[in-house]
Order: sequence, then structure tokens, then C-alpha cells
Amino acid sequence: MKIRKNLLKEIKKKDYVIHIVLIGTKPDIIKQAPLIQELRKEGEYVVIVHSGQHHSWNLSGGLEEEFNIKPDINLEISGVLYEQQAQVIHSFGRILFELKQANKLIVPYIYGDTTTAVAAGIASFANLISTAHVEAGLRTMSPPTKLITDLLGGFDPYKYFHDLRQKSYWRKGSYEPYPEQFDTRASAPSAGVHFAPTRINADNLISEGYATETVFLVGNPVVDALEFSLKRINKSKILEKFPVLNKGPVIRFCIHRRENIISRHRFLAIYGAMEKLIKEGYIVVLISLGATEKALEAYELKRHTQELAKKYQNFIYSPVWPYYTDVVALMCRCAAVVTDSGSIQEETNSLGVPGVVLRFNSDRPEAIFAGSNILAPPICSKAIVKIIKGVVENSQLREKMLNAPKIYGTNVSEKMVGVIKKTIDKHSSTPFNIFEFLEHDRLGLSKQSFWKKGETYW
Repeated sequence: MKIRKNLLKEIKKKDYVIHIVLIGTKPDIIKQAPLIQELRKEGEYVVIVHSGQHHSWNLSGGLEEEFNIKPDINLEISGVLYEQQAQVIHSFGRILFELKQANKLIVPYIYGDTTTAVAAGIASFANLISTAHVEAGLRTMSPPTKLITDLLGGFDPYKYFHDLRQKSYWRKGSYEPYPEQFDTRASAPSAGVHFAPTRINADNLISEGYATETVFLVGNPVVDALEFSLKRINKSKILEKFPVLNKGPVIRFCIHRRENIISRHRFLAIYGAMEKLIKEGYIVVLISLGATEKALEAYELKRHTQELAKKYQNFIYSPVWPYYTDVVALMCRCAAVVTDSGSIQEETNSLGVPGVVLRFNSDRPEAIFAGSNILAPPICSKAIVKIIKGVVENSQLREKMLNAPKIYGTNVSEKMVGVIKKTIDKHSSTPFNIFEFLEHDRLGLSKQSFWKKGETYW
């Protein structure tokens, strides 16, 4: 673990709230960055803790530079999943323990559905400290099985798009994506404030029993990150680096979900669809992550992919780009963004770019119901190609997707900071502390004359 020199001494001298913002993966660096900027703008004292979950330049370093984020603490976690979780709980828990011993007022901000979030939530809970859960309430929903299996026969993409948007048919319960769906569910109990991106997310939390007064519908901070990048988009050189991107509509692929990587059938269905589009002359960009590379090696497709890139000028095979502004610049050029990512489903809606979701379900179903995204289950290559072509070429379908409402809000980070400041004013000693809601307090017994005052801590 690396800690900025004299940081703990510096913190212990502070009389006011210590805002601890946790980051770990590329998406939560992007989405926590506007929150960090807003807290700084408001003059708040911010400590940035990086778990080390994503540590490379492409996944972390470039974003830290772009958003001016310099972690004060890096937990430097490593190993397989359970080891990473254990290391975050141990190291972050120790930091919180020391600060609590010094009687500091602490607000940890955990993000979404990451390993960092769930483990930091456990560390906070164990120290009787409530978290602020950013992007809370994500729950995977699945359409009817028949809607998926019908894709194996003849189907009309526009009718499928229409049928897919019938919210009443969808059901919760899936544990895909792994481990993210578990992470977001297991993060929720540590939160005293749940920042829900959409009404669906807020309703999920309330239906699960979380107190209505702790759930705040604020939107998704990705919109703030996009606004930041769109203002800088003219600085991007990505279209100069890859001039073929200027020659026509672009289809961007990324495949990295564990479920799609570990299943030969699913991965080959997606890969086969991508290869067919390349050979038909569409401009295709494959952004390859570490998991993508593992699958290409495992299924003996690495060399074949390299050969495709050499043979077809319309195919770009590239590692992850380090700067978010370049990513946004490309997406703005896309006729369709084809992905199994979670965050990109939000970005396509916010940018007004059609999104094709390579899953059997979605943890952002609201964007499908809104009409900006469409599900392309990895059941067979033929169905995926037909859906993508429908999005790109079917004028009726394309118009619907392009004109879908943007559902993730505006000025989200400002709203979140406003909620926290009001909550701290209301509970000046322990902001939004779920441990104040002991049953005798909730029932009002502790306010009765017969109740013996006083308490101790364990």
C-alpha cells in the first residue's frame, strides 16, 4: 500500500468532513472524476483512494492524467478475485479504523458494481461507517426466453425492437454480469445514502427494503464526464491516427464480459458476427481488453484477428485507448456501438448513439426501454448480424433509436454533493449513519422517559 507522505497526519489535523472517494476500475475513475471535481469546487477536503484494481496506463494512468486525479492512497491489490476483496477490506478497513479512532467525520464514496465498491463497503460497515453509494440500485433484468429463442428463426429487427421494450415482460433475478451483479447488491447494505441513476434503480432499492429517505434519484455521473470530454473533443487526434474512421459509418465492438469470454459458443457467436461485418465492408473497430485477449488466445483466434487487420483496411484491432476524450470522439462517429459493457450502455443513451448490447439481459434495462439500446443476445452470429444491420440500415428502427429520450440526467455530481451537504447539516455528528437506526431509536423508545440514556462502543 502506498500512502502520500504525511497524509494521515494531515487528515487528523482537519476539523471538518473527510470525503474519501474510492476508485478502482476504468469506469469508476471516469464516473467518480466529476464527483471529485465538484467536491473540490465546493472547497471540501477530498482523499482519493485507488484500490489498484485497474493499474495499467491504458485503464487507469491516462484517465488520472486527463481528469487531474492523483490518488492519495493506492491499496495496490493483486491476485484473484477473493484475494483482491480481502486486501481491500483489510487495507481500507485499517485506514478507516485509524481515522475513526481520531474522531474524524468520514464519508466514503463507493461506486456502482465493482470489487472495490463491495469490499470497501464491507470495510466501512465493519467500522460502523456508512457509505455513499454512487450509481446504486443496478439490478439485471431479463426478457422472456421466447423472445430470445425466436431469434434463431426468421425475425423482423424492428418488431423485435418493439417487443423488447415491453417492460412488463422483463424479470429480475439473474446473477449476470459476474461479479458485478453480486457486487452492486452486496454494496447496498453499507450505504446510508443511495444515489440512484434512474427511477428503476430507485424503485429497486425501495422494494428491497431500503428506507425511502435514504434513496436519492440524481442521475448518472457519466453525463458529467461526457460533458467534460465533449468540451475537449477537438483536442482528440484519434481520427487522424486512424483516418479510415472518416470514410463512413463506424461499428465499434468490445467484448470482455466474463460470461461471453468463458463460453466458447457465446464468444464465437459474437466474433463470427464481427468477422462477417468486416468482410462485407463495414468499418469495424475492435477495442480489445485483457479478457478479450485471453479469449482470442484460448479459442486460437489471435493470429486470425491480426491477419484480418492486415488484410482489411476497414478493420481496426486496437488495445484500450487511455484517454476518455478519444473514446467519446470515436463513439460520436459510430453508426452503432456494439458492446457487452455496462457503462457504455449509459454512454450510448447520453450521446444519442444506437447501442447494441451483447448480452441475454441487461443491468441497464432502462436504456432498452427508452429505445436507445437494443439487445443482441450471443445466441448465434446470424441473429447478431441481422440486429446490427437493422440498427445501421433500417431507417424506421434507426430513427427510433436516434430520437430516444436521454434518461441519465444533468449536473449529477452537483446534485450528489448537495445531498451530502444537506445530510451532514442534518446529522452533524454522524452523517447518514445507518447505525443510528437501531430498532429502539426507530420505534421511538429511546425518546421515552423510561429509557436509560448512555451507550458504549465495541
